[in-house]
Amino acid sequence: MSSEMDSMYEILLELPLFKGASMARISEIVGKAKFHFLKYLPGERIIEAREECTHLKFIISGSVRSIASNNDGRFKVSQTLTAPDVICPDFLFGRDTRYPVEVIAIDTVAIVQVSKQDFLDILNIDRIFLFNYLNMVSVNAQKAVDGVLAVAAGALEERIAFWIIALTQPGGKDIKLQCRQRDLYSLFGVQRSSFLSTLEQMRDRGMIEFNNTEIKIVSRRALLDLVIHSPE
Repeated sequence: MSSEMDSMYEILLELPLFKGASMARISEIVGKAKFHFLKYLPGERIIEAREECTHLKFIISGSVRSIASNNDGRFKVSQTLTAPDVICPDFLFGRDTRYPVEVIAIDTVAIVQVSKQDFLDILNIDRIFLFNYLNMVSVNAQKAVDGVLAVAAGALEERIAFWIIALTQPGGKDIKLQCRQRDLYSLFGVQRSSFLSTLEQMRDRGMIEFNNTEIKIVSRRALLDLVIHSPE
């Protein structure tokens, strides 16, 4: 077995969707599916927002910045993703298969991608791949249900937490919500004093840091615990 093939196996075994696979299955995948290795330099755009998601993209080295924003750019939620994160895996299928984020390389980034059809073939090779993917998609769906309930009836801190959790991935780091405070407390339908009091309480509990234009997430795990009570 060549060192190049050894490297391919090691890469696949590290990726979350291939966890638990046997070497025999990995060998079968390498023989059948087409994996494309791409490299991006610092500052290069990897994905443009609303671009069609036609491939599953795995980060195998380096780090990227993923940015979700509304149409006028007043609200932005950004996060850093690193290997072995998958970029927006739940947008490969479904009604809307366009990326909701812009993704830019922070440093030199290596990505391996596999087409939708090849990925479907992989899911049919072994149930473990199917279970890994279904578990990932199901966690996101369940997170959304709990979050909607929190937004509808929960405390303000739960509603803020849902916003952050819904727009970021489990592996996201250096998460920031950039928006003017007055836009945020208007969005949540609360008085400025109540909004600032909630932010201060969340800061004191080690969840966030904030200023007039930005909320920086210190602990995504702590925010997740506010709106969902099972691990991602």
